Amino acid sequence: MTPELDVVTDPSFLSDLGTREMEELRAIRSRCQSLENSLSYVRRLIQGRVDIVGGELQRRRDGGDSGNTSELIGRLPDILSEGSRTTGGPGSVRPPHSLEPDAAVTAQLEAKLETVIASEDLGNVSQLPEESLNSGLVALNELEDEVSDNRRKLHGVIDTVQAEVTRRYTTGEATVDGLLSS
Repeated sequence: MTPELDVVTDPSFLSDLGTREMEELRAIRSRCQSLENSLSYVRRLIQGRVDIVGGELQRRRDGGDSGNTSELIGRLPDILSEGSRTTGGPGSVRPPHSLEPDAAVTAQLEAKLETVIASEDLGNVSQLPEESLNSGLVALNELEDEVSDNRRKLHGVIDTVQAEVTRRYTTGEATVDGLLSS
């Protein structure tokens, strides 16, 4: 998806965790969280476009005229409301330790999203041919699946690093005093 994501989600990235310094583990965890924030942000952008394109297709199936932008605009609050998407159930949202995304990775992912369906096209979505909307929706869903898969992999990396940090505190290899002095 991006070179940095490929590196940190490669299984070999975690092969020598037990030999790394605590400071490095914390830096890895922080870096991965920043990458996860980028993926989460872009995933929501994708979902918004899926919702808009899907809403337009549904509007047309319900007998709406293609080219009628005002009707679509009037429905945007419902289309984009949080209730229109499932989150996977209670407990599926991971609260971030930091909300700072990685600007470079976010820009790379947004550029990829723009190749699927550009922001400008969303403003004219009611005028796009149905074939374009259908193919765009398929491509958006594929991109969302790819981003979600990378998020899951990244969650695994974060969890593994956190488990190593926790293990060190539990066994006494690391102490709170060591944290406060660094």
